[in-house]
This record gives sequence, structure tokens and C-alpha cells, in this order.
Amino acid sequence: MTAQSARPERNGPDTASARDTSPFKPALVRAVFRDVTPMHVSRPAVWAAASVTRTVLTEIISGARRAAAEDARKRLMPGDLLSAIDRNVELEVGSKWYDHSPTFRGLTGVVYDAEGVVVPRRKRSRSRKPSAVVGAHRFEAGVKKLLRSQGVTAVPAMVRDLDGIASAFLTDLARDAAMVVREGGVKRFGTVVLLASGEEATLRPLADSLRSLSTRTGDRRTIGGDDVLAATTMQLSGGTLGQRALVEASEATQDASADL
Repeated sequence: MTAQSARPERNGPDTASARDTSPFKPALVRAVFRDVTPMHVSRPAVWAAASVTRTVLTEIISGARRAAAEDARKRLMPGDLLSAIDRNVELEVGSKWYDHSPTFRGLTGVVYDAEGVVVPRRKRSRSRKPSAVVGAHRFEAGVKKLLRSQGVTAVPAMVRDLDGIASAFLTDLARDAAMVVREGGVKRFGTVVLLASGEEATLRPLADSLRSLSTRTGDRRTIGGDDVLAATTMQLSGGTLGQRALVEASEATQDASADL
């Protein structure tokens, strides 16, 4: 049932698979899943989740790099992150981190409850239980690897924000994948398509084919690669970033399945 995508032949030792180049290691991804669900997580699910997170963070860093380049800088600052998100709404992911970062303070707006009373900002938890915020530092090595791959560095505050966004996004992805398993399929999909003028949505057929995941087969105790792909449609819109993430994650699940 996994969506199929056209991909080049892999011949020779110099052709690395998507999972081989992922900066987010399987042990880290499994640890995030364990934080939110007791379900078993399959190998294809782990590689798919790592791939999606890598794609999202790569695009965020790329947008920040372009913003920094306008000031002739190769060291990214928090302001570059804000510029990247402002220019591309698709990059506004991992939003649970925003309340914990000085970079986003004051930008998320005032929240009111049903009675019209202002909801105070969430305070930092002192619980020792791992969470997307407490465990954000685990992503530092992967984030720095992605920065190096784009020929840039980042100030500590920027690294911290990228760590937090990666952690919050992957935590939400794991939680949604578990929900897909519990509910037996996907109940909602991202439908917004964001394209530049004249740009073609060349990857769109893959997203259409994933709608078949609205009805899930299999047991209710194991998160599979298809479940992560389905969760991706919930976390990301139907724009170019979401489409690319689905293609690369689908490829990663096929690679992992071939090794079983």
C-alpha cells in the first residue's frame, strides 16, 4: 500500500540512499516515538520519520541561508529563521517550540479561551520526563550536520531553535502516526497548495495516491512506514515542501523494507 515513486537506479558504492545520509539516527528517532507511544515502531517507520524531519529542517536552513546571504553572512542568526518563515508559510512547523524560544516571543499572539479570558503562556516544565522541549538538545549533532551540508554555521541561539523545531516536529509526527494506527486510517489531510508564479506541482500525484491510506489495514500495535507517510500529510500542507517530504520518505521506506 506504500505509495510508489519514480527513482533512479542505485548502482555503485558512491550512490547513498536517503537513509544513509540522514543526520537523525534511528536510535534518536525511536527514542522520540517511545516518548509518545508504547507501540512498536517498524524500521520503515523510523527511516520515514527521519527522512521527513531531515527534509523539513533542510528547507528551513536553506531559507535562513538565503536571508543571511542578503547581508553577506554565512553564520545564521535567529532573525534569519524568522525571515525564512515569513517568506514561506510552509516552514512554520514545530510550533510547540515557539512558546519556549525568545526568538518567537511576542510573535504567536494572544490566545483567549472560550470565556474570552487570556490564556497565559505555558511555563517551562520541571518534569524529568522527556519531551519535545526537554529533549531538544538531542538533535544538535544532526542540526550541525545539516548546517555544514549547506556551507553555513549558526550562532548558539539559532542552533537551539533548530534543535527545538526538529524535536517538536518529530514529536508531533510520531504522535500523529500513532493516532493513524489507533483510528485505523487518516481522518484529515493537508490541502493547501503553495506555489510560486508559474511553478508546476509536479509531485502532486503522490499526495493524491496517499489518500488511499484513509483506511488502514494491519494490526493496531505497530507503527509502519505508511502510517508515518499518512502523518506527514497531516503535519505538512499540500505544497512543495510537503510533496518533497513525501517523495523522499516514501523512498526511504522502500529502502528499509528491501533490507528486511
